[in-house]
Amino acid sequence: MILRIAPRSFSLCTPSTIYCRNFGFGLPSLPSLSKGKTKEYSERRILGYSMEQMFDVVADVKKYKEFVPWCTNSTLLYSRQGPPGNEKYQMEIGFPPISERYTSNVTTVRPNLVKAVSTEGKMFNHLATEWKFSPGLPNNPKTCTLDFYVSFEFRNILYTKMSQLFFDEVVRQMVNAFLRRAATQYGVAAIPNQKPLVVKMV
Repeated sequence: MILRIAPRSFSLCTPSTIYCRNFGFGLPSLPSLSKGKTKEYSERRILGYSMEQMFDVVADVKKYKEFVPWCTNSTLLYSRQGPPGNEKYQMEIGFPPISERYTSNVTTVRPNLVKAVSTEGKMFNHLATEWKFSPGLPNNPKTCTLDFYVSFEFRNILYTKMSQLFFDEVVRQMVNAFLRRAATQYGVAAIPNQKPLVVKMV
């Protein structure tokens, strides 16, 4: 009796570096690697710095590489005076094993708004951050109210899975990094650090 062994067949999955072997039995279906899941976070808190001071820290995007976690480069590509102001930056973020570049369009309205939206990148379907500054404590101009929002979705579900592991840490460090920068530039805050009111986290 002659045994006939069927040759193994291979099916290609995206990205091209990942292959699925089919040995004649059904494999569980894998989620599409082209789809991610949107992550969103927003918070409100009183800060011990003025609207103008916090605006100047957040709007100085070219300095992000000096103090923003995982930002390894922030290069100005284009600038237009406002209001509203508009600037374009090439950004690079890196946290092993990921290192990616993308373009960020930044809109500013001093001292109330800094909004950044990513474009022309391979890493994100979208990435948007928004910093809104309004008056803080009554009769204390050295304080302000911050409304912070971030939303992003990776193009690759593998990145999405990885982001779920450190998303809490990223959002926890983000605002604090800017507060530390403000302390470096302007000294001790006018009030003790306030616990944020988390408005949305999904």
